[in-house]
Amino acid sequence: MTDMPEDNGVEPQTEERAPRAEENLLVRLLPTGRVLILSGVGVLLVLGAILIITAIGDEESSDPDKRVNALANSDNECVDCHRRTTPGIVEQYGYSTMAAAEVLCEECHVVSEDYPGAIDHFDTFVLNQPTTAKCETCHNAETSQFLASRHGIPAYVAMVGLEGLNADQLAMFEAIPEAVGINPNDERNALFELEGPAVTYFACEGCHNIGRPAADGSVGQCQSCHLSHTFSLEQARRPETCNACHIGPDHPQWEIFLESPHGIAYMIDGDNWNWDAEPGTLTVSDFPAPTCATCHISGFGAIGTSHDVGSRLTWYLFQPISERRPAWQDNLVEMQTICTECHNPNFVDEFYTRGDELVYAINDWVVESNEIFLPLREDGLISPQPFDETIEFEHFNLWHHWGRTAKFGSWMQGPDYTQWHGAYEVLHSMAELREMADAIRAEAEAAADVVAEASAELEEDTGAPLAESSSEGGT
Repeated sequence: MTDMPEDNGVEPQTEERAPRAEENLLVRLLPTGRVLILSGVGVLLVLGAILIITAIGDEESSDPDKRVNALANSDNECVDCHRRTTPGIVEQYGYSTMAAAEVLCEECHVVSEDYPGAIDHFDTFVLNQPTTAKCETCHNAETSQFLASRHGIPAYVAMVGLEGLNADQLAMFEAIPEAVGINPNDERNALFELEGPAVTYFACEGCHNIGRPAADGSVGQCQSCHLSHTFSLEQARRPETCNACHIGPDHPQWEIFLESPHGIAYMIDGDNWNWDAEPGTLTVSDFPAPTCATCHISGFGAIGTSHDVGSRLTWYLFQPISERRPAWQDNLVEMQTICTECHNPNFVDEFYTRGDELVYAINDWVVESNEIFLPLREDGLISPQPFDETIEFEHFNLWHHWGRTAKFGSWMQGPDYTQWHGAYEVLHSMAELREMADAIRAEAEAAADVVAEASAELEEDTGAPLAESSSEGGT
């Protein structure tokens, strides 16, 4: 039996070993390694902080709310006073490109004491609303284009006729090709006259005053589209600006745009578009789909900017029976050049062919409605006074609301407006018109029969026809 070691509570002694050389080296290097690691981490933190600060700086510089207020330190007398009286205007203008270009308030508003329309303003004479004569000083080409357009004096004449135009303004109107058919009788619009100024100030004038003559003889109101004192390119290019007037049952371009492929693209991604791109330089990179301004005003691709909003259109779609515009073939080339920035030429050609066919179809229906309605007036069965009988409203709505809407809907790719708000309503109004016309004629014939019967009875009794008897009796 092997003897076991005795357990006396004392651990056995072990032999000590000297550390190896590589272990001594690791111990000596450990503090230095920590320093290097910490230093590397510190460098990374600093670099990260720099990148974050730079990114924030870039974001802030692109943030419109971080733009520089050019009037922040201005001691201009107008600015100083209006900071207290109309601070919103000063705030808007301070961030505008006009203020950044050092355009002073006085350059647009201050005039001489004898200037037409001048108002005494603390011993200075001003125009509350600068006229196109003022805008033209710097924006000559834009003003000239505007004055040749439907947005110019034709818009005003459509409302009030030629009343109040001086010789120069009349000559301007007559020289505008776009004035064709705008007011065939050169009279005040019948509804404008019927409703009166208490209504029209807030209604018709709110849009048609874009072409109103000013006291100084110049024509138009640039501020109808260039709202407020921001003078923002984005604001002028956004379709909501056009929505102020091009909306509603008689010209629902805004509603049609929203349901079109172009409008859908705008609603989904429009906030990411390059709204402040330099005028005349726009491409599909800036605007992947068009807005109202893209097609009708902006310089886009190979086509230059124009403030003549009809210069790319081929039809007078606003007319009861649409006619070609005077320069429609040149206009077609311009618009199709814009279309083919995105679309295949074959697609564009077919689209135009089909659009033309729809215009002809609506024209035919309006002609048919005229053949129902106009003979009633010619035969004396309705009064010559406009808008005093239900059938007149029905006839007016047929072309002015539904016919126009069908035409606008087709050219702007709004199928619901072409169909249910347009063509369908034309046919519905046509049926109503026929029933009304038949009823009016039947009533007139019945009345004529009564008169004839009474005349026959009277002639039998007296030997004289009713008309002759009435004349002799003085009744």
